[in-house]
Amino acid sequence: MRVLRHLWLDSNDARRAIGDDTLHRLEARVRDSERRHTGEICVCIEASLPMSYLWRHLRRGVPIEQVVRERALTEFGKLRVWDTELNNGVLIYLQLAEHRIDIVADRGLARHVDDAYWRETLASMSAEFRAGRYEEGLGQAIDAVTAALEQHFPASHGPGETPPQREDQLPNRPVFR
Repeated sequence: MRVLRHLWLDSNDARRAIGDDTLHRLEARVRDSERRHTGEICVCIEASLPMSYLWRHLRRGVPIEQVVRERALTEFGKLRVWDTELNNGVLIYLQLAEHRIDIVADRGLARHVDDAYWRETLASMSAEFRAGRYEEGLGQAIDAVTAALEQHFPASHGPGETPPQREDQLPNRPVFR
């Protein structure tokens, strides 16, 4: 059954699952978040795993959680999240066929936030994804990443001040695979 799910789904299915309205709200949420800190957030939504990843699980017995994590790390590199100026980019990776999410933080933020914070964050939103409430789960993920970035990489402007214009290094709009 798992193989069929992955063979059946593609990026168009991911777009339909998220929907245009949700897509615009998520993009706005990322943009608003990035005004409050110097970090960069990238959301990647992938409908299914490539067969080479799925094969690791089916043939080699690698736990699916680890396979999804490996795929998130690959996308982290492909999307150049590691290449932000302050090394504080964060990838929020949603794997639709597996109803799983992963968060990968670059080394600048990883120095300040331990894996336990991310595990706790992911555990608190996993029910949303299992129930197909992607916007709610992704919103929680963006909020958790925002809180960590605000604490460790706050914006350099004061409350009520207009934030300085800075270059957006990663897309605010979720990326579909």
